[in-house]
Amino acid sequence: MGDNNNVNLPPGFRFYPTDEELLVHFLHRKVSLLPCHPDVIPDLDLYPYDPWELDGKALGEDNKWYFYSRKTQNRVTRNGYWKPLGIEEAVIGRGTAGSNNKKVGTKKYFVFYVGEATNNSGAIKTNWIMHEFHLSDSASTSTSSTSSSSRSSKRRPPSKIDCSKWVLCRVYERDDDDDGTELSCLDEVFLSLDDLDEISLPN
Repeated sequence: MGDNNNVNLPPGFRFYPTDEELLVHFLHRKVSLLPCHPDVIPDLDLYPYDPWELDGKALGEDNKWYFYSRKTQNRVTRNGYWKPLGIEEAVIGRGTAGSNNKKVGTKKYFVFYVGEATNNSGAIKTNWIMHEFHLSDSASTSTSSTSSSSRSSKRRPPSKIDCSKWVLCRVYERDDDDDGTELSCLDEVFLSLDDLDEISLPN
């Protein structure tokens, strides 16, 4: 499972979470400052790294890399940038108690381009894709208020990290020769479009 030497997992462990599981069992628990078992997804400042540099830094499984990162508008790396595809796909809770048929978060789509973000015409689109998971506003608000009340009562130092600012990312490279099973229908549509500024999905 990649080259993560800082995680101790049993032999045969495989990490194949659904979108809902990434939000409810991992990101929500991190935002809530709750322990997560197994605690295998690392914190990573994504944007200094090109996607092919994630091996050994993020949690790797089956050519996918998972990590927590702080919310930011700066998605520029050393050799390129992540271009947003202008869509937020709702993730609906279906198998978790208390979250059935409720929106638990959103998934944003990005494609990696090699080149300068200020010179879009000269940038080259790659097959690297990123899914960026965000908790829903209600979840973020409730956990933020809980953290705020806790901070006010215990008077924690102001340098404490606000964990409500975290997102969870999944990065992988699409294989031109694959049969498309690694991609959702939305991924396939997005990758077939060039110079996409904004997409609106029907409600």
